[in-house]
Amino acid sequence: MTMHARHLRARLKGWGGVGAMAAACALALVFALALTCTGSVASQSAGARTTQALTTAGTARAADDCEAPEKQTLAPSRADGPTIAAIKARPGEKRKLIVGVDQNSYRWGYRDPNGGESGRLEGFDIDLVHRIAEDILGDPDAVQFKAIPTDQRIPAIQDGRVDLVVRTMTINCPRLQDVAFSAPYFRTGQQVLAPKSSPVEGYDETLAHRKVCTAKGSTAHAKLEEDRRSGDLPASTDISTTVPNQLDCLVRLQLGEVDAVVNDGALAASQAAQDPTVELKGEAFTTEYYGVAMKKDADDLVRRVNQILVDFRQDTATGWEASYTKWLSATMDDDPSASRPPTPEYLRRS
Repeated sequence: MTMHARHLRARLKGWGGVGAMAAACALALVFALALTCTGSVASQSAGARTTQALTTAGTARAADDCEAPEKQTLAPSRADGPTIAAIKARPGEKRKLIVGVDQNSYRWGYRDPNGGESGRLEGFDIDLVHRIAEDILGDPDAVQFKAIPTDQRIPAIQDGRVDLVVRTMTINCPRLQDVAFSAPYFRTGQQVLAPKSSPVEGYDETLAHRKVCTAKGSTAHAKLEEDRRSGDLPASTDISTTVPNQLDCLVRLQLGEVDAVVNDGALAASQAAQDPTVELKGEAFTTEYYGVAMKKDADDLVRRVNQILVDFRQDTATGWEASYTKWLSATMDDDPSASRPPTPEYLRRS
């Protein structure tokens, strides 16, 4: 600033009298205003950072205060609302339900290369999608499937790229800050997948000095981070390997790049069915529930999906249990009772 003032004084020599004085004063005023504005911007920036910090802290507190996330949903209803009306109003070929799914989860959402219809998605999640489309649009095939990676499930909903996500998505408190969930449609828990010849025995001290793979943005990775901080996971366990999709972890395991995978037991069982050299190690060490995810303000769609889930569970011919038997009994258990969702409770009021 001092250097700049000296340059100005040099340039003002020879201007003479009042003109020079006025010009100098005007320039000084400009600098003063610039300083004032800079200070104001800095103050506003600091205020914005403070507001953001308070918002983040509030969100963290809200997540901490959340109890029984699987119950934080709205009561069922068959009524149409603005969200459903907008879906039904799509013209012509666009009159479809847009759903985010996986296409690489064996028996959940995948393309069977040996299937009769080339490229047709199949699996437990896909059955549920067709059920929702039939109820809302009157046609089970009125669906536009969008394959999305694990870490894009929430952004796809928030950005409006999809109406809902049916993709083995666990209901939990942090996610409830960003999206709305239906009542649970499946019960599972985190488990360890490793080669049969591996000394890893489960989610315990045998993971010390081992490299573990998880999907980015998954509840498995969040659990590993939490347990590393609390000391419930050996400090030497390397959890740095994350991938966009959970199936990529199986590939890393097959290539010998990691020693184990942590994933939902339901998905891990499907992966073990794809590769006879790997197996589940130990018991599930969490209890989690899958739900259908939607925008936070899509109340009518949340209520409608919850009504569809009531019907899906009660339908003994082509409903939940029939779909389980068809897709999952071969990879999990003939008895679906351990995977059946609990009787729903609807504690969310608005």
